[in-house]
Amino acid sequence: MQDEDIVEAIEDAGFEAEILPDSTVSQPKSQKTLSGQFRIGGMTCAACVNSVEGILKKLPGVKRAVVALATSLGEVEYDPSAISKDEIVQAIEDAGFDAALLQSSEQDKVLLSVTGLHTEGDVDVLHDILKKIEGLRQFGVNFGNSEIEIVFDPEVVGLRQIVDTIEMESNDRLKAHVQNPYLQAASNDAQEASKTLHLLLSSLLLSIPVFFIRMVCPHIPLISSFLVMHFGPFCIGDLLKWILVSMIQFVVGKRFYIAAYRALRHGSTNMDVLVVIGTTASYVYSVCALLYGAFTGFHPPIYFETSAMIITFVLFGKYLEVLAKGKTSDAIKKLVELAPATALLLLKDKEGKYSGEKEIDASLVQPGDTLKVLPGSKVPADGVVIWGTSHVNESMVTGESVPISKEVSSPVIGGTMNLHGVLHIQATKVGSGTVLSQIISLVETAQMSKAPIQKFADYVASIFVPIVITLSLLTFLAWFLCGWLGAYPNSWSAESSNCFVFSLMFSISVVVIACPCALGLATPTAVMVATGVGANHGVLVKGGDALERAQNVKYVIFDKTGTLTQGKATVTTAKIFSGMDLGDFLTLVASAEASSEHPLAKAILDYAFHFHFFGKLPSAKDSIKKRKEEILSQWLLEVTDFSALPGKGIQCWINGKKILVGNRALITENGVNIPDEAEHFLVDMELSAKTGILVAYDGGFIGLIGITDPLKREAAVVVQGLKKMGVHPVMVTGDNWRTAQAVAKEVGIDDVRAEIMPAGKADVIRSLQKDGSVVAMVGDGINDSPALAAADVGMAIGAGTDIAIEAADYVLLRNNLEDVITAIDLSRKTFSRIRWNYFFAMAYNVVTIPVAAGVLFPFTGLQMPPWLAGACMAFSSVSVVCSSLLLRRYRKPRLTTVLQITVE
Repeated sequence: MQDEDIVEAIEDAGFEAEILPDSTVSQPKSQKTLSGQFRIGGMTCAACVNSVEGILKKLPGVKRAVVALATSLGEVEYDPSAISKDEIVQAIEDAGFDAALLQSSEQDKVLLSVTGLHTEGDVDVLHDILKKIEGLRQFGVNFGNSEIEIVFDPEVVGLRQIVDTIEMESNDRLKAHVQNPYLQAASNDAQEASKTLHLLLSSLLLSIPVFFIRMVCPHIPLISSFLVMHFGPFCIGDLLKWILVSMIQFVVGKRFYIAAYRALRHGSTNMDVLVVIGTTASYVYSVCALLYGAFTGFHPPIYFETSAMIITFVLFGKYLEVLAKGKTSDAIKKLVELAPATALLLLKDKEGKYSGEKEIDASLVQPGDTLKVLPGSKVPADGVVIWGTSHVNESMVTGESVPISKEVSSPVIGGTMNLHGVLHIQATKVGSGTVLSQIISLVETAQMSKAPIQKFADYVASIFVPIVITLSLLTFLAWFLCGWLGAYPNSWSAESSNCFVFSLMFSISVVVIACPCALGLATPTAVMVATGVGANHGVLVKGGDALERAQNVKYVIFDKTGTLTQGKATVTTAKIFSGMDLGDFLTLVASAEASSEHPLAKAILDYAFHFHFFGKLPSAKDSIKKRKEEILSQWLLEVTDFSALPGKGIQCWINGKKILVGNRALITENGVNIPDEAEHFLVDMELSAKTGILVAYDGGFIGLIGITDPLKREAAVVVQGLKKMGVHPVMVTGDNWRTAQAVAKEVGIDDVRAEIMPAGKADVIRSLQKDGSVVAMVGDGINDSPALAAADVGMAIGAGTDIAIEAADYVLLRNNLEDVITAIDLSRKTFSRIRWNYFFAMAYNVVTIPVAAGVLFPFTGLQMPPWLAGACMAFSSVSVVCSSLLLRRYRKPRLTTVLQITVE
């Protein structure tokens, strides 16, 4: 059929139609952006991060680029039609860093590792198998790494089908496994540590002989006489030191030269530039002094061991730093390890009956699969129980310590531990859609984000190296000119033979001792550890900026229903003020509320159902559920023109008459008179913290219902604890003033805002923010989204499995108010640690650079040799990372400690 035929058919049906050009149809595809996570190796300080970010942001098609020093990761949003992932990797490598793609947001692209690829013939077999698979768009085989990258159409073929086909068609010779990007990252960490250790050991093995030749051998007559013998114009001892140090300088130290060259080529400077300047100056001087002595007979002192020991100490520091940085990401590693490696898939025959079970890779589970979970094994994916009963330990994901009972229709979370019974579950969410994957993603995003305080370090890093080089030159010129002019006695420089060498040693020490790394690591390492610790306690932080804002919180605003209260509203009273029968009254109200989704409506419906049918239903739970659904459809009256009025109640028509169910405002607005008796009864209820629901039918007031929502047992203690921490609690609710004040009095909140519409909560927050105060909002994350977004710090509490709440900065997985105190306390402890890190990093440079420059030498004779300066520099960054690692010892504050109560 031609396009024109289709147009004609549409026009014959009475509609207008035209053919759009192809460009209009295909245009949206170019708007698609992908997010890729790249592993970036070789970054040493904040200047490196700024350099890589700057290069990435300049690339055509790159929308956003964030690079994190502590994780050695970069996150790039890019347009695949303008730039490919390989071009991004190439750009990073051109800048002097190692790069590799870890994972992409492309759902239909997967990297598989293949075991059994030994020969070219195996590769040909794999090619033939892949070509035959329908729905496979493209593939690339990497024989060296035994990997295949495939792009497939998920609507035509599933990943499990592809893996099974490879295995079956090759007669089990080839087996494919989905690569876990997190395990790949851990492998890269191990490789980096191994590579650094190899360089360190090489440098150490070559440096020890140099040290012995200089310090020990002169005291051993036999060896000393051999070393002073001449080989041509050179002493054998000097010649050996030259050969050994040249290997350290240019073979082991090649990485410093390459990194420094690439940094300078892109107009940036980093720690490698300082190491190269310091060691090269020492090496070049020593070579010149050696040659000068060989041809003139006058032998000035040589300092080959200086550059060798500087490189050794710097590598030792880098190795310790790699190990320490690896520990900062332990939280993500632990979360990744929660996911089981395999799952038991229940197989069905053609009639839909279970015919057996098969163990499969957990990453190959698909939505709709029926999985068997044995006692003591982990749940492989998010899903729903379809058979069996058991208890599941969810503490590793939600922080809830008490095992949760599971039965038919109960939801289960992937990665949690099944304790007692066998369960059959139907998978609903797999891969990146699972709760565990979203938690890992949130923690990763938080660790990638930069806290505003990091800007200070980035600025200092950008000017640090030029300032240090300038100070080094000034140090050299000051000592050299003073010596040349005779401003200090010749005895000072006698040991170095002349004032040039004397001045040069001070200058090298200044270059080598300065450490920009410590400043760059101060914030990201602490944020990494804090976000990981928070995740272990069920407190998810969405970024360093949220962590920074939370430390200064002045007001915490609580929503009443579901936040301060348990969110389990129950009807306590039903009173009629007309001649209507109680059963008819409850049927009428339940029919009206059946269409509402409000928690109070559900309470009224349950109460009415219980009143009418208690003791008349079967005892089995699943039977009750089915029977209840049947009864509700037959028992409730027909409702027309239903409408929910936010903050007031509902109105609808039943039997041709208007019914109003809601608060006092709704009834009075509609001109219905409330009898004095009902008014008094209502006031008494409100004073005892109950909510009154008034009912009017056909223009007359007929009765009211009293509802109570019990307070959470920890609410009063948490409110008191916040006051002790200097935070002012505020309660905001749509409930009436009397009920609100009664609840507030019970929990100890003095500042109450009642009868506030959902949209008005954001206005309350803005009014508190006017004087610059930092305001936190604690809500359930559903109807509180506008308020959570308006607050400086939004905390969604009791999120459970719904952790992807856009509006919240903090997601508190447990429905426990104590986590509000944990969130604020963790933030304060983290930023206290960051301030200490900055103090150490700044104090180190401020104190040691003048000492290295020789400020104390005229008074104390203290001169810091360059090798010792190198050791100090190496340990400064390690000390900052170790300082951040102390946050791993964080423990949630006990309320008794916060309240300063002594429990006997």
